[in-house]
Amino acid sequence: MTATLIDGKAIAKHMIGKVAQEAAALAAKGWEPRLVSISVGDVASAELYVRNQRKQAEAAGVAFDARNYPETISLEQLTGVLHGLNADPRVNGIIIQRPLPSHIPVKALQKAVHPLKDVEGMHPSSIGNIVYNDLALGPCTAVAAVELLKTLPLKIEGLDVCVIGHSEIVGKPIAFLMMGLGATVTVCHHQTRNVAIHSRQADAVFVAVGKPGLVTGDMLKPGSVLIDIGINRIEGSSGAQTVGDADFESCSEVAGWITPVPGGVGPVTVAMLMKNAVLATQMQLDHYRTSFAAAS
Repeated sequence: MTATLIDGKAIAKHMIGKVAQEAAALAAKGWEPRLVSISVGDVASAELYVRNQRKQAEAAGVAFDARNYPETISLEQLTGVLHGLNADPRVNGIIIQRPLPSHIPVKALQKAVHPLKDVEGMHPSSIGNIVYNDLALGPCTAVAAVELLKTLPLKIEGLDVCVIGHSEIVGKPIAFLMMGLGATVTVCHHQTRNVAIHSRQADAVFVAVGKPGLVTGDMLKPGSVLIDIGINRIEGSSGAQTVGDADFESCSEVAGWITPVPGGVGPVTVAMLMKNAVLATQMQLDHYRTSFAAAS
């Protein structure tokens, strides 16, 4: 292995420490940041995420309230719940846990969360703001991936970047974020004829597709950066294990820096969620102050 590991756990720990200071300052003003997690039906698949979010929230000084609703709840009823949370000044952020039952489309819920409480950065307005280089409440995974790159001793302006995967909440936001920082970006997707042609020319590669082993060492420029955002569960010789979208062994022999899976983008994504919770709280505090001043 020649690549240097990008330690997402250490970066996340540093971020959480700064967030905790900001949360304490808000709590001293009577505005303790508070998140509400919404899950529906059997929560076994989301249980690990909820537990990790709660743990990091406690470390960051953010109150965390996990609520589970029966699988029989209707979209109209759940939307009503979200509208109630939107109107509650004691709630500063709302998290929608996936997966959801088939009769509840996640996009409908993301649209129902008020943009000021959209700590996941999934509301259409939050995604759209990135086009204008406005990162008020950006999508956590995309912003986390870019933050990892920014920790490296590289000049981002003029950097050649390849993004493999063009989802609305990860791939496309990463592309716009990197363009906003001055990078030259190529986006590859399932209709790209030869991904390797583009990835071999890149100084940094982001991959978020959901296919284990998709990126191999021969697809990278020597010394480049590989940010692996994929999370896949596969059966190995020692049982089930979590891997990314890259073949870690071959890629680590070519890349200059590489993120492990797990322990790379994941921890920083949760830290970014807490950072957004504190930022959302401050934004709401400012909103209420402005509204009160205007009314008086």
